[in-house]
Amino acid sequence: MFGAGGKSEIRNPKSEISMRVKRASKYGFCAGVRAADIKARRFAAEGGRGAILGALVHNERVVIELENMGLKTVDSLDGADGPTVVFSAHGVPPSAHDRARELGLDVLDTTCTFVVDIHDEVAQALAEGWHLVFVGDAEHREVVGYTYDLLPDAYHIVSKMEDVRMVDWGRYPNVKIIYQTTLNADDFEELVRFIEGRNPHAVRAATICYATKENQDAARDLAADPEVDLVLVIGGTQSANTHHLWEIAVQSKPAHLIQGVEGIRPGWLKGVSCVGLTAGASTPDRAIDEVETFLKEQ
Repeated sequence: MFGAGGKSEIRNPKSEISMRVKRASKYGFCAGVRAADIKARRFAAEGGRGAILGALVHNERVVIELENMGLKTVDSLDGADGPTVVFSAHGVPPSAHDRARELGLDVLDTTCTFVVDIHDEVAQALAEGWHLVFVGDAEHREVVGYTYDLLPDAYHIVSKMEDVRMVDWGRYPNVKIIYQTTLNADDFEELVRFIEGRNPHAVRAATICYATKENQDAARDLAADPEVDLVLVIGGTQSANTHHLWEIAVQSKPAHLIQGVEGIRPGWLKGVSCVGLTAGASTPDRAIDEVETFLKEQ
């Protein structure tokens, strides 16, 4: 990847001093993802076999490691050949539990406790007559988990201003706004304010994951640090929260999203003396350590 000259090609031209690395004050695995990873690995290490419904977390490296331990990833319950199906940290629709039982599958549920609480809030809000608005990606598995079993007239999913302008929000007595937990809420402020302006009874649920918010704030501070020349954001290509970290960092500094050491390009480090590192909530600690070690050897 680095050409015939190997690592020497990207040695920092400023000096022969090792490149400095600064990590964000908050980064990497959140509590929910860490717990899911530990549960799945412990299950596999103890001889458990089965399949994971969708990636356990949005990190390609973790997916491969778990497959090597005997837990393959499948796209549907019908593709799970048992004896156990693992539900990921993102959660599943309640009906998925019923379907698993129908198929004779045992369930290892690693759903993040914060996501479980939101499922409970959704059920309570519906029982109280709220119209639900989910802010996020309609195809993200977390959002699918909340909405798959709901009647179509009970909710909207919105992510763009065009989405909210098409709806008569005043026709609903009460509106509850629920964010996908991994979003950068600031990106959707105009959208949410539009809904609130059309319905005085619209309220926001507190559903942005605290760890996501802390990682985003820390990424913003890291990119603003005058000593940092470049920011590398480590995480899976399908990870929404990792992509949001890159969006934040690139507003202030040159920034790149990588899965690991193999993603670093030679030209990025030319003239760079200090690299800032942050990582998404589905990025294992070892991937971050490897990148830092690599940079310090340049």
